[in-house]
Amino acid sequence: MRTRGTLRLATRGSTLARRQASLVKEALEDRRYEVELVTVETTGDQIRDELIHRLGKTGAFVRELDERVLEGDLDGAIHSMKDMPTEQPQELVTAAVPERGPPGDVLITPDGSTLEELPEGATVGTSSLRRRAQLLSERPDLEVEPLRGNVDTRLEKLLAPSLQEEHQERTETDKERKGNTGDDDYEPEFERTVDEWFDDLSELERQAMEREVETEYDAIVLAQSGLERSGLDHYVDYRELPTGTFVPAPGQGALAVTARDGETARDIQSAIDFPRSRVETTVERTILAELGGGCIAPVGIYAVVQGEYVHATVSVFDRDGEVSVEGSRDLPVETHAEAAREFARDLADRGAADLIEAAREDVESDEGDVSAEDKPEGK
Repeated sequence: MRTRGTLRLATRGSTLARRQASLVKEALEDRRYEVELVTVETTGDQIRDELIHRLGKTGAFVRELDERVLEGDLDGAIHSMKDMPTEQPQELVTAAVPERGPPGDVLITPDGSTLEELPEGATVGTSSLRRRAQLLSERPDLEVEPLRGNVDTRLEKLLAPSLQEEHQERTETDKERKGNTGDDDYEPEFERTVDEWFDDLSELERQAMEREVETEYDAIVLAQSGLERSGLDHYVDYRELPTGTFVPAPGQGALAVTARDGETARDIQSAIDFPRSRVETTVERTILAELGGGCIAPVGIYAVVQGEYVHATVSVFDRDGEVSVEGSRDLPVETHAEAAREFARDLADRGAADLIEAAREDVESDEGDVSAEDKPEGK
């Protein structure tokens, strides 16, 4: 088949990033492009122990990829849109926003419990300031603990304690079974042996069995799109969290292809851009840029095209979810960017700006507690 040319696109090297890049690759190949994915390691990948809000602010997973594009080494870069800074170099454009995946968050537990069913004082893991504030707003009794790593790593950390405990109980039952072979009245706690049980475990569960437990999580919160794109949603029990209460991060679930402004960018846009997703994410990122929240503040922004309007919902919290400024508005599609800026200015005047400034001061205070050798470069 005759092709339109070869595009060399940058991607991060994580399993999820590669899977997301493959979606873009397949979409472009359907339009007769040849695509080569080039893995680029980023600051966010190199510094694995820091929380997202300490990783050089927004852009920890983006900057190095875009630099390769601007230098002319690559034709474009594929990003999770929520990782992208709202300000870009003038020569760089968002060439395409493919059709968005699920935008919301999910609560994952070993047994499928809902948020309401979690025991009092339960420990929930998340690396997101937004999710922490939203969780505490709904359940102030929760202990929200930091959690980083790839999707599979986070799931392993959740599953490890219960699996290891069950393994120990089954091992003891096997020992009892062997010691009571002549006892007709003996009824083992488990019908299957520990080996039979282990053989039925998924690869994810087996990896969790080998993980050293540092924090016992009762639940964790992840982006639904990340869970599904990682291919691990079939191996865990999860509940979708309502987007009205757990307002997603701006751009969550969406991918973006950046490129130098020019013919290549226009070709990519023509091939795979999804106008509805572009409008929705433009509204979200415009509001974020106007508020100045970046990744340092607990800010949720979610926009949905509904006919001639874009329904936008925004929630801005303090760090512990005790104080919030929330609002929603229908913005005309034809003037969605300017209407989004006006909406953001109104929210700022209602107190959102004060909450974001307080969050910035909290983050700067936290950074003061980190030794110089632990701080990522490029702060």
